[in-house]
Amino acid sequence: MCRWLAYSGTPILLDTLLYKPAHSLIDQSLHSKLGVETTNGDGFGVGWYTESNESPALFRDIGPAWNNRNLRELADHVHSPLFFAHIRASTGTAVQQSNCHPFRYGRWMFMHNGAIAGFPLMRRDLTMLIDPGLYVDIEGTTDSEVMFYLALTFGLDQDPPAAVARMAGTVERVGREHDVEFPLQMTLAITDGERLWAFRYSSAHTSRSLFYSSRVEALRRLHPDVAFLQDISEETRLIVSEPLGDLPGAWNEVPESTYGIVQSGADELHPFAPAAA
Repeated sequence: MCRWLAYSGTPILLDTLLYKPAHSLIDQSLHSKLGVETTNGDGFGVGWYTESNESPALFRDIGPAWNNRNLRELADHVHSPLFFAHIRASTGTAVQQSNCHPFRYGRWMFMHNGAIAGFPLMRRDLTMLIDPGLYVDIEGTTDSEVMFYLALTFGLDQDPPAAVARMAGTVERVGREHDVEFPLQMTLAITDGERLWAFRYSSAHTSRSLFYSSRVEALRRLHPDVAFLQDISEETRLIVSEPLGDLPGAWNEVPESTYGIVQSGADELHPFAPAAA
């Protein structure tokens, strides 16, 4: 499986979260505590938005994140108000740049931890359901990218939660047609550069770990001596596969079969269930 983080809020250096925390994403690439694998070294990727460009920039590579000098250099210089970072542990597809997350289409960005069980059996049926106008943009061979393009096909532009629900329902239907009992395992993040959606769901209802950060206002009251909390806005939020440190009160587990929305104003949590496409 994989580890990832999504950040939305005050523009910060990528280095602030990728490298500096005690259990940063770079540390997790070698020493994951909650993942299926301790080591996540089958590639990595970061994607970020700037205020002057709707489409996100991507930097992805096939080597491990912990010793990539270009990532270290980039993280020291790029500021962003919204970025994704992902470290990959392959579930069977090739270790190649086009298979590294995040994935991008227009202004949309997507990353995933989990797997479609029995994906080689289901690949043809699932890809045949992707809009032909979108299919030509698929570059890699992962189940994750197929999930993204199915969500785009099912109306991600109009209603992201409904599109993801239809994608999940389709994967489960096709999986069971191939006698796969529990076809889907996913924690995923999607953004259009303004809002951020995060989903935690699995067919067996034993989903991979996912956490969101507490409100900055509450954390300032708990930890008035933490300088980082004084420099960010009250709308700043992090969603992570596993906590970046052990600051008391900082992390909350996303409930099973739930999705959340990080947005201007009040954030939201809602139940999630697959739907018929």
